[in-house]
Amino acid sequence: MTHRSHAYESGATETNERLEFLGDSVLGLIVTEELYRRYPDLDESRLSPLRSGIVNMRALADIARTLNLGEYMRLGKGEEVTGGRDKNSLLADALEALIGAVYLESGMAIASSVVSTLIGPTLEDAMAKGAGLDGKSALQELAAAEGKGAPEYLVTETGPDHDKSFVAVAMVAGEAIAEGDGKSKREAEQLAARRAYEILSLPTTN
Repeated sequence: MTHRSHAYESGATETNERLEFLGDSVLGLIVTEELYRRYPDLDESRLSPLRSGIVNMRALADIARTLNLGEYMRLGKGEEVTGGRDKNSLLADALEALIGAVYLESGMAIASSVVSTLIGPTLEDAMAKGAGLDGKSALQELAAAEGKGAPEYLVTETGPDHDKSFVAVAMVAGEAIAEGDGKSKREAEQLAARRAYEILSLPTTN
């Protein structure tokens, strides 16, 4: 697997980037179909965070580590000395390139089987952290999994009795994470919780 840093230093013309581009699309389609078939009772609002829990840099990098993909990357000297073989971004790209190569060589059926096997533990982890639940339940599961205690919501209301509007702030470990608004307290809290869940689930860069 040739990273562009190696190609630049060696004068090579081929890199992983085209395979990464292809693999990213193949991965997204396979994961989306897997979730659609596996969870027929979940609507789009619950399937989307599940997919995000799998198709993100940190999750893909962790899968790449189980395959020791870092050992097979051809890196430039700069990336080599700065720990490129264990960088989340490079590992995630390498996994996407691998999936792209499997698809080209063996077709969608084999690629789907490979991806489904690889994402199994990651999918179970995402479900354990509440990715398939409603906003408030998902945030509560995630906060508990990270040892941050139960989320709290600060709600304010405005407007006359017949046309009230609500704004909720989702608080986790005493920190304001996200806001949500709506025509009911529940709607505002759910939106704030979903936004907070998505923020706290964002992958850390490396």
